[in-house]
Amino acid sequence: MIARTFTVAFEGIEAQRVEVQCALAPGLPNFTIVGLPDKAVSEARERVRATLSSMQISLPSKKIVINMSPADLPKAGSHFDLPIVLSVLAATGVIPPDRIETCMSLGELSLDGALVAVSGALPAALKAAEIGCNLLCPKSCESEAAWVGATPVYGASHLTELVKHLIGDMPLQQANPGEIAMPHHVKCLRDVKGQEKAKRALEIAAAGQHHLFMVGTPGSGKSMLATRLPSILPPLSASEALETSIIHSLSGLIGEGGISRARPFREPHHTASMAAIVGGGRGAQPGEVSLAHNGVLFMDEFPEFPRGVLESLRQPVESGEIMVARANAHIKYPAQFMLVAAANPCKCGYLPDPERACAKVPLCGSDYLGRISGPLMDRFDLRFEVPPVQFSDLELPPSGDSSKIVAQRVARARDVQLARLEGTGLRTNSELEGQLLEELATPDDEGKVMLSKAAEKLGLSARGYHRVMKVARTIADLDHSDGVRRPHIAEALSYRVVSGVSN
Repeated sequence: MIARTFTVAFEGIEAQRVEVQCALAPGLPNFTIVGLPDKAVSEARERVRATLSSMQISLPSKKIVINMSPADLPKAGSHFDLPIVLSVLAATGVIPPDRIETCMSLGELSLDGALVAVSGALPAALKAAEIGCNLLCPKSCESEAAWVGATPVYGASHLTELVKHLIGDMPLQQANPGEIAMPHHVKCLRDVKGQEKAKRALEIAAAGQHHLFMVGTPGSGKSMLATRLPSILPPLSASEALETSIIHSLSGLIGEGGISRARPFREPHHTASMAAIVGGGRGAQPGEVSLAHNGVLFMDEFPEFPRGVLESLRQPVESGEIMVARANAHIKYPAQFMLVAAANPCKCGYLPDPERACAKVPLCGSDYLGRISGPLMDRFDLRFEVPPVQFSDLELPPSGDSSKIVAQRVARARDVQLARLEGTGLRTNSELEGQLLEELATPDDEGKVMLSKAAEKLGLSARGYHRVMKVARTIADLDHSDGVRRPHIAEALSYRVVSGVSN
């Protein structure tokens, strides 16, 4: 007799159905797993043996063969433990074989039979709903998987609980979806003293999902500003939360609480490798650009990142997705994020201060920021300088609007964009291009004249020209204006000029 159950193998963010088959055959006692298993899957037979021994269940003195179909699809990860042991239990008659033929399962086994959390429960639940199966998983994964809501999910802390559930002795309760509450303590823009222009730039960037680049001396507040950007971003919509959480689930970043509506904020160190930033490594795992999908990727000390890492950002910044190409894998991940970069004006950081600057001024500034290529710099919609804050300003009371008030303005501007772009598949002004950009973001006659003169004087590229139009469209939305006018173009151009940086 052959017992069958189902699980999944992951290719990028896609979960591929895998049928786990167990056959008992006459011959010398042996336990074999076939179907392109990796080391973790091959070691499952020892965990299964120890688990069944702890439950006082003896394996038959026969040849046990586990086949995972399709056989040419690589199988990787410890989540294959649970479907393997269930198929063995069905083949030996401990549980009815027909009960697991309509189930999909994933989970890692401890030697005592406890079920350990694994990554990928959310995309597995989506695949289970697609093929019409129930999902069995560790208790710690159930609230994440149940968020899909389209298929029954049953979580257990121990294999014994699942066995009793499958034989009908003690049915498990169907899992309820969980949602992580928004953080109670959110960093507020009013904590930043001064820097009114920088705060305005953050509001524009948040409203239109524009990339921004900050240049300023050490301690001027660049990181402080960047870490407050999430406080003015709207929460994730249901579809955005699903997109983002699938990636985080594959990376094992979702806790027991379930799904979060907070937008991701990723801030990798400048020593991070290319695989860590864009994805790669064993199994072509998602990198920081994908983990920041629908959120913010903050890269402090931007010129200090390796040149190859910086240049690898050009594709996801432009297209909103990243192709991780390796010898044995070609995986496409979504990467629709806001890139926020911060840099000192030079190596020592004190280029504008004659008393503290090094002897290499001004060449050190152009050499330092010159590490960022022109094509990459051209992809930043807003670029501005963050001047140092005077000591006297630190004694002043908080100025400007709070993050709560700014977030309301950002949310209204986003709602306007969603209504305008309904039916196009786009969400924000930063995604406008081609004919749609011309229709929605072309300025009035005075604005056209100003933009043309500025483009010629500043030497804007075609990409830069269009990015000014996109930013101006966002400024107009914040201004409750149906059309793009000269003042909107003027403000957008003011965020295009940074000393020592080409336009």
